[in-house]
Amino acid sequence: MTLGPLMVDLRGYGIEAAEREMLQHPMVGGVILFTRNFDSVEQLRTLVRDIHEVRTPPLLIAVDHEGGRVQRFRKEFTIMPSMRLIGRTHAIDAAAGRKLAHQCGWLMAAELRAVGIDFSFAPVVDLDYGVSDVIGDRSFGQDPRVVAELAIAFMGGMRQAGMAATAKHFPGHGAVRADSHVALPVDRRPYVDMADDLYPYQRLIDNGLPAVMASHVVYSEIDARPAGFSKLWLQEELRGRMGFNGAIFSDDLSMEGASVMGDMPERARAALAAGCDVLPICNNPDAVLVTLDALKDCADPLSQIRLVRLHGRTGPSREELLSSTSWLEARQAVQQCLDKPDFALG
Repeated sequence: MTLGPLMVDLRGYGIEAAEREMLQHPMVGGVILFTRNFDSVEQLRTLVRDIHEVRTPPLLIAVDHEGGRVQRFRKEFTIMPSMRLIGRTHAIDAAAGRKLAHQCGWLMAAELRAVGIDFSFAPVVDLDYGVSDVIGDRSFGQDPRVVAELAIAFMGGMRQAGMAATAKHFPGHGAVRADSHVALPVDRRPYVDMADDLYPYQRLIDNGLPAVMASHVVYSEIDARPAGFSKLWLQEELRGRMGFNGAIFSDDLSMEGASVMGDMPERARAALAAGCDVLPICNNPDAVLVTLDALKDCADPLSQIRLVRLHGRTGPSREELLSSTSWLEARQAVQQCLDKPDFALG
């Protein structure tokens, strides 16, 4: 069985009977986990194993575990700093900032891989223009070269731990005030003014970026559709001019920024037609079922290759990880970053 384009979620700590049936549908290819799916490391490890055993090849399992405000699992996991704190470290000492970014990427990924989770949707490479509250301290900063440098280091740490990185939110969410979870943001800048936003993506692509998540932002001078539904952005820009050959994720199709494209099946068809490989539908199980019924065979051989590459590589067990020198050193570096009084606003 191939991996389908839909990424779905679960209600609780285990897989309910109806959910197991849903996960066996050929249009499903992955599961995204949330805080409601986590009670303990042992419970999480069992849940991940059970999801992987539903199908062959195994469904992909993802989570938003960036650090800072966006970290779904906290108890028994290292509390990770925001990207802003890493950027501030870089501002004081560039080499120390790069090292911290690599350690944070490795530590985050290693702890998730030790319980079997395939990947986290990280890093955020949006630029912080001081406009977007939903981005804010999730960004490394405003300087595109610094953001690129730190994102490459963060991605390198994830790769070392056996995890694929997903850069988001293409082509850049930092210059709009509206939050695409609850509104449709419109960025009115012309294409020429977006060079800084695109720069980190190009650098990451040149360094082997495995995946990108597209934003639900309309860049009205370029296309009337949000980026995740735009062939101009995904096919001509991202795959064409920028040479990206990894997986493209839509942002959550349940978000308000996607509603302009119609009901859920219409959103799913539009995102696939634009060039997305994976379509998360979160916190809306009825919409998932309707969309599964509406989508027919849409298996793309290239998408299958891209998705299979996102499966995490086998690494040390959690017990081995927590006794390793690398884990202890990375934990210490993270704690020192969080403890710095000058960084209290991060």
